[in-house]
Amino acid sequence: MFMGEYKHNIDAKGRMIVPAKFRDELGESFVVTRGLDQCLFVYPMAEWRILEEKIKKLPLTKKDARAFTRFFFSGAVECEIDKQGRINLPAPLRQYADLEKECAVIGVSNRVEIWSEHVWNSYVNDSEASFAEIAENMMEIDL
Repeated sequence: MFMGEYKHNIDAKGRMIVPAKFRDELGESFVVTRGLDQCLFVYPMAEWRILEEKIKKLPLTKKDARAFTRFFFSGAVECEIDKQGRINLPAPLRQYADLEKECAVIGVSNRVEIWSEHVWNSYVNDSEASFAEIAENMMEIDL
């Protein structure tokens, strides 16, 4: 399980250090793709395969299903961690998530998310005000 929040920087070549606590669980190779809320989703291969199977079951006849599948898979890249503990994030993914230098790398249960630090801070500030309401709504589903 991934959890915690870490601050890292992206260098001029698009490389970012993966938090040491996440490296073992991510494994030798893993998938990075466009996520929701203007961040990147990072999945270990086992989790990626589970997600892939679920997405394959979406009805091809539904426009939203086709759009989501295209969005999700077209941005996906397989990554490996180098000897310095870094990954290289391709320019289109960096552009999508507005990643320039300072990043927030967060653990979210079965995945890691990579956020531009300013986008993450804005998201947290906006969400904090409604967190109690969100939690109350989640209790309705027996969380």
